[in-house]
Amino acid sequence: MFRPVRRTKNEIPAEVAKQLLHDERRGVLALHGDDGYPYAVPVNYFYDESAQKIYFHGAKAGHKVDALAACDKVCFTVYGHETIKTDAWAPYLQSTVVFGRCRIMADHEEAMKQLKRMAMKYYPDEALVDSEIRRAETAVQMFEISIEHLTGKEVQER
Repeated sequence: MFRPVRRTKNEIPAEVAKQLLHDERRGVLALHGDDGYPYAVPVNYFYDESAQKIYFHGAKAGHKVDALAACDKVCFTVYGHETIKTDAWAPYLQSTVVFGRCRIMADHEEAMKQLKRMAMKYYPDEALVDSEIRRAETAVQMFEISIEHLTGKEVQER
């Protein structure tokens, strides 16, 4: 159902692709947007490898919410781990592409638990996280991507 990486020599092992999901701070969420146009938006996220899910937050209304109501199939991409190798002048870059189904989390308690886990990735301390969650709790909702397929690759930027 999902295409394999075309240039297999550029493919990285799944464990390396998953590590990139753990390490990076932002990804790009792509959805089926209005009038057949794709809609891609950068988001902060949290990757839960044991559950094979990606969590992110957003407003309760807007383009993302409307697009997901029409079609729950999404693509999520992160890139990073840039390295310079001694034999080449241009940097190498890794990317991970995830395909899955996205839903709005209905269980408020579980959603707030995942919001805190995500926030701890970005904020310097737990007290600040708790304060921000209390302030924004009624205006925010959590989204959950259930991963169906994941690939990774490394390419040289030249």
